[in-house]
Amino acid sequence: MADIETPDISGLVEELSGSSRRRRQEVAHAIAQAARSNPDVVAPFADDLIDALFRPEAQTRWEVLDALGAVAQTDAERVAGAFEGAEASLFDDGSATVRLAAFEFLCRLGASSPERSDEVWPLLDEAIQCYHGDAEYRDMLTALLGLAQGAASEQTRGSLAARVKFDAENGTGYIKSFSAEILQALS
Repeated sequence: MADIETPDISGLVEELSGSSRRRRQEVAHAIAQAARSNPDVVAPFADDLIDALFRPEAQTRWEVLDALGAVAQTDAERVAGAFEGAEASLFDDGSATVRLAAFEFLCRLGASSPERSDEVWPLLDEAIQCYHGDAEYRDMLTALLGLAQGAASEQTRGSLAARVKFDAENGTGYIKSFSAEILQALS
């Protein structure tokens, strides 16, 4: 799927609104793969992808969040409208994978500008507190490192440093090492 063209994406995006749960999941996966290979082919369909964040099945939502996250790295303005859907997904009780995809998307969106970092930080901070030590927490720390290395505001950078400082000094294992790496990126 590395060389998908826009007309193929257009057809796949249309199927995100179809009645078949299974087909929505399949096309969401194909769209996410295409976005990872070349976010520009998916970017024109951002509004349709944002709409798909409200499909009932978890896989469609996490795949779409992955696609939107890829676009956020190159054209954050185009996917900024996904904030509400990502917020809802961040606290999805039924799927850790959806929560992680939302967290990663919000980190990428926040890394794009100081203003966006201030917008996403309260949600990220709450998620850190809710999911600290959960199975997906290692990947959350990786996403936070991306936020720390991005264009976050001084306020967000200070809040992030304060949030991970205890773990950097007193944690163990990957939590300690990733937290220390985040602090280093912030200094």
